[in-house]
Amino acid sequence: MTIQNKKTKSDTVRYLTKPRSEPCSTTGVIQLVKFLANRNIKNSEDFLKLKQNAAAQLKMPLPDNVSILEIYQKLLKKRKIKKNRFFEKLKKRPVRSLSGIAVISVLTKPFKCPGQCLFCPSEKNLPKSYVSGEPAVERAKYFKFDPYLQVKKRIETLEKLGHPTDKIELIVIGGSWSVLPKRYQTWFIKECFRGANEKKSESESKSKKTLRKLEEGLTREQKRNEKTKHRIIGLTLETRPDLITPPEILMMRKLGATRIEIGVQILNDKILNLNNRGHSLKEIVEATLLLREAGFKICYHLMFGLPFSSFKKDVECFKKVFADSRFRPDMLKLYPCVVIKGSKLFKLWQKKKYIPCSNKILINLLTKTKLMVPPYVRINRVIRDIPATKIEAGSKISNLRETVLKELKKRGLSCQCIRCKEIKNETDLRGFKLVKREYESSRGKEIFLSFENQPRRQRVGAPIPTNMSGSPDVRRGSEASETKNKLVAFLRLRLQNNFPKYFKELKNAALIREVHTYGELTPIGGRKDAAQHQGFGKKLINEAEKIAEKNGFKKMAVISGIGAREYYRKLGYRLMNTYMIKSI
Repeated sequence: MTIQNKKTKSDTVRYLTKPRSEPCSTTGVIQLVKFLANRNIKNSEDFLKLKQNAAAQLKMPLPDNVSILEIYQKLLKKRKIKKNRFFEKLKKRPVRSLSGIAVISVLTKPFKCPGQCLFCPSEKNLPKSYVSGEPAVERAKYFKFDPYLQVKKRIETLEKLGHPTDKIELIVIGGSWSVLPKRYQTWFIKECFRGANEKKSESESKSKKTLRKLEEGLTREQKRNEKTKHRIIGLTLETRPDLITPPEILMMRKLGATRIEIGVQILNDKILNLNNRGHSLKEIVEATLLLREAGFKICYHLMFGLPFSSFKKDVECFKKVFADSRFRPDMLKLYPCVVIKGSKLFKLWQKKKYIPCSNKILINLLTKTKLMVPPYVRINRVIRDIPATKIEAGSKISNLRETVLKELKKRGLSCQCIRCKEIKNETDLRGFKLVKREYESSRGKEIFLSFENQPRRQRVGAPIPTNMSGSPDVRRGSEASETKNKLVAFLRLRLQNNFPKYFKELKNAALIREVHTYGELTPIGGRKDAAQHQGFGKKLINEAEKIAEKNGFKKMAVISGIGAREYYRKLGYRLMNTYMIKSI
C-alpha cells in the first residue's frame, strides 16, 4: 500500500481523536516505518503528524514509539531502510549508552534495614529509603521483585529502543544489601546473571535450595556470562559503611561485585549522630580502606541540607572528602535532603523543627562543590528519581545537574569531573594524549591514567594543573573554557604494601581497580572506528604494567567484572579465585 504524504480532513479528525487501543499488526507497523524512514522529519510535532497520517491511511491503531523503534532497528539491520536522523534521536535517553555501557538497575525485595535515619522514607512493601514512582521501583513492583524478570525485560526494552546491551553495568539497589540473608543474596545475583544469559537455564527457588546448591548455580551462570551476548561487565552493590567487614568483602567478591556504594551522607560525627545514622567517621574510614585494598571501586553517597547541618558545614564536609587521604572516593552521588511522608523527618518538618535549604542555596552549594571535585572522580548523580509529588518539602528540580552546569557556565567556570569530560558521541579522536595523576589514599598510592585531548593553550605532554590533593586548579573566564579537556578512557591503578590476608592471590600484586573507555556503547566485535575499538584500554593496561614493574611489583591483579574476563584473558591474564592475575 502506498501512503500519501498529504493531510486530509478525515486525517485531521483522526489526529484529534484518541487512538484505538487494539494491537497493531507487525505488517502495518513495517509499512508505517518504511514510510516514515524516507521522510525528512524536522521535529517531534512533525513526526507525530506524519505518524498519525500514515496510521489513518493504513487503517491501523496508532503504534507507540517503542514498537516503531523495534521495527526500525530490525529493518535497519536487514538493510531494508537507511538510517534516519530523527529515528536515531528518538532513542530514549541515549546517554544510557554514551558512557560505554548499558546500565540496568534492579531492586531487592522489601527487607528491614537496621538503620533509623531521620531522613529515610519507609513505604510499605518497599525496601527502606525507596518510594513508589521511581522508574526502577515501578519496574521491580511490576515483576514482583523477581531479579530474573527485571534483568531480562529491561534488556528487551533497551534493545527495542535501539541501545546496544552487550556490556551491562548491573546496579543492585534496595538499601543495605549486607543485611539480606546470604542465601537470598546468592539466589538474587544468580537470577540476575540468568536473566542476562541467552541460554535457557532452570530457575531455582531460594526456599528449596541449600546455600551450597545456590552457590553452584551462581558459578554456572557466571561461567555462561563470560561468553554470552549480554555480558555483565560490572556489578554494583550498595550498603552501609558499618556493615563492611572482611567476611562481607569475601562474599561480595564471590558474587562478582566490582563497585560498592556506601551511604556516607556527611563527614561530621555530631551530625551523623543527630540524624541517627548509627555509625561514625571511624566506620567510613575503615570501610574505605577494606574496599580499596580489595580493589573495589568506591562511590560515596553524600547528602546536602541534612538536619542540624548548614551551608558552611556541608562545604567543610566536601572539602574533607578530598583533602583527607583516608577518604577520596572514585565516584559520588549527591542528593539534596528532602522531606517525604513515612520518614521521621516528616514529623520534624510538620512541627517546623526542620526547614530544607532553598533551591538558590542548594544550587550555590552544588556549584561550589563541583569546582572542588578532582579530575579522577566521576559524579554519577546530582539528584534521585523521586517524583515531585512525593516530596513534601525540599528541592523538586528534576534537572538539577543541568541547572548547576548552566550556573557554572554563567560564571565562566567549568567542572572537571569525569562525567563532564566524557567524549559522549564525539568521533574525532585525534590529539588524545596519556595523562598521569598520582595521589595518596587509604595507606596506598593511587595512579589515575587517562587519555585526554590537551587544551589549546597548554603544552602537549605537560601535566594537567592540580593541587596537592589531586583537585584541579579553579580557572575563570575564557581560560576556564580553553583549559577544559575531553576524556576518552581511564584506568585506576593501586600500589600498596599491605594486602588483605583473605585474598592470598593479591600478595605483592599491583591492583587495576577500573578500566573504562567512553563513547557510544559498541557491540563486542562491532565498528572498528568507534572509541571502544581504538585500543585505548590496552594502551592504559600496558602503561599500568610498566609502572607496576618499575615499582617492584611482580604481578598484576584486576578486579574484573564477570563479563570482562575474556577481554583480560586475551591480554595474558588468568583467573585466580575471583581476580584476573598476570605475572610481569
